[in-house]
Amino acid sequence: MENNFLKDQIPLLTPYQMGKFQLSHRIVMAPLTRQRSYNNVPQPHAALYYSQRATKGGFIISEATGVSDTAQGYPDTPGIWTKEQIEAWKPIVDAVHAKGAIFFCQIWHVGRVSNTEFQPNGQDPISSTDKGLAPQVRSNGIDVARFSTPRRLRTDEIPQIVNDFKLAARNAIEAGFDGVEIHGAHGYLIDQFFKDQGNDRTDHYGGSLENRCRFALEITEAVTTEVGAYRVGMRLSPFANFMECGDSNPKALGLYMAEALNKYELLYCHMVEPRMRTVVEKSDCPHSLVPMRKAFKGTFIAAGGYDREDGNKAVAENRADLVAYGRHFLANPDLPRRFEINAPLNKYNRETFYLSDPVVGYTDYPFLEEIS
Repeated sequence: MENNFLKDQIPLLTPYQMGKFQLSHRIVMAPLTRQRSYNNVPQPHAALYYSQRATKGGFIISEATGVSDTAQGYPDTPGIWTKEQIEAWKPIVDAVHAKGAIFFCQIWHVGRVSNTEFQPNGQDPISSTDKGLAPQVRSNGIDVARFSTPRRLRTDEIPQIVNDFKLAARNAIEAGFDGVEIHGAHGYLIDQFFKDQGNDRTDHYGGSLENRCRFALEITEAVTTEVGAYRVGMRLSPFANFMECGDSNPKALGLYMAEALNKYELLYCHMVEPRMRTVVEKSDCPHSLVPMRKAFKGTFIAAGGYDREDGNKAVAENRADLVAYGRHFLANPDLPRRFEINAPLNKYNRETFYLSDPVVGYTDYPFLEEIS
C-alpha cells in the first residue's frame, strides 16, 4: 500500500501516453555514445546493456547511430546503413522488447566532427562549411579528438544526405525499432547547418534562419514520409555551443524549429536545457525551454543535468512531459526503481564511458539487490 501511495506522489513515475505508445513512467534513457560497436557493427553485449535498463512501458533511445559511411567520427560507434548492421541490431531490439520497453534508434551524421581516418577512402569529412574545428578534450576528460578540415557540401549533394537519413530510418524499422530520433543537436551535421557560427553558406541552406533550418526540415519530411510521423522525434540543442556550434539567437532558433516540427506532426521534440553549455557542466543562465515547450504540440522531452528532484519538478510544473537521463542511467540500470524508493545512486565513472571493454563501465554497474 505504502508503495502505491509513494508512486502517486512522484510525477516521474506517473503513466504517460506518447502518441500510440503507452509509457508507464516518464524517465527516459537518453542517447549515449558508448563506443563498443566494433567496426561500426552493434555487438551482442549491447543486448545486455540495453535490456538491463529496460522496464515495462519505459522509453529508451539508442546511442547515436550513423546513417552512412561518411557519418562516423568516433571509434566503434554503430551504424545502420548496411544489411549486417540491421541484422546485428535485431537481437538487441528483441532483448529490449522482451522487457516491455519502447526503443527508438537515434540516427546521426557527425559532419565535420570527424577526421579522414573515419571517412571512406580517407576523404575529407563533409559539413555545411569548410571551416575546421580546433582539437577538443573528450567528455571523459582524457582523450583528445582531432578533426580534419571539412569539405563544404555542394547544394546538389544535399539531397543525397537527406536520403541517407531516410534509408537509415527505414533500416531502423526493419531492425525492429519502434521509431527513430533524428539527431539535430550537439554540433553534429544538422546543427552545423542550424547555427550561424557553423553555417556560412550563401545558397538556400544558409543565411536566414529559415534557410539554415531547411536541411533539418527536409530530413524531417523525408523520414516522416518514409516511416510515419507517429514514430519520429528530433533532438535539438539550440542553446548549446558544442563543437564551435553556437547561435547568435538561440531562442529564435528553438522556437522556429518547435513550430516547424508541428507541421510534420512529429511525435516528440527532445531538447537540451540551456544550462548545459558543454556536455558536462551546468551553468546558471537566463534562458529556459518553456517557450519551446509551449510552442510544440507533441510530446516534449527535456534533457541536461537532471536529478530526481529536478525531474519531478519539471513534470509537476508541466515544463516537460518526459525527462531524459544520461549519466545517471548509464551508472544505474534500475534508475526508475531507485527514483521510486529514493534509493542512493551508483556514481558514474567518467573514465570508463568510452572504453571498448564489453563489460567494464558498461554492464557491470550494480542493481539495488546486488548491493543489499
